[in-house]
Amino acid sequence: MNKKWVLRGLVIVLILVADIGLDRISKNYIRHNFRYYEEILPFKNNLHYLITRVENTGAFLSLGDSLGNPWRFMLLTLMPAAVLLFGLAYIVIKTNLHKLTVLGILLVLAGGMGNLYDRWVYGGVTDFMLIKYPWFKTGVFNVADVSIMIGVGLLLLQSFLNDRGSKNKKSENNPEKVAV
Repeated sequence: MNKKWVLRGLVIVLILVADIGLDRISKNYIRHNFRYYEEILPFKNNLHYLITRVENTGAFLSLGDSLGNPWRFMLLTLMPAAVLLFGLAYIVIKTNLHKLTVLGILLVLAGGMGNLYDRWVYGGVTDFMLIKYPWFKTGVFNVADVSIMIGVGLLLLQSFLNDRGSKNKKSENNPEKVAV
């Protein structure tokens, strides 16, 4: 077996385990130490960052929480599980992906797996972080959600860099004609 392939596989597993582990630890801590809707200010004299425990029975921003079964189970559990398995297979099979792309996909997968685990075991996802400013307020979110957002950001960044690189190559291969 190729050492490079084994090392790549170990790095993938390490990133997934570390990310999912951080999510599990944070959610378990919140579940065991906070009451529902209790608001805690983790930084003194700062009303902008709050910790509050909620259970989200839907998807992003509670979308789909009012669906009945079997639709709810199919849309919020089976479909995400299939997408996560496809994503994992994709990064394992496609060994020529850029490292930033692999990291972005792994962060999205880990976040999705963390939230899917909650939904499967607890019937809902534990969310606990909230940011409030007079001009901006987030929904309540968790470490898995942060992981997903960072992963999507990395994928967008890599897409931008690829697009920019292909434009530079086109301009090098086709220099503009200079009028004489």
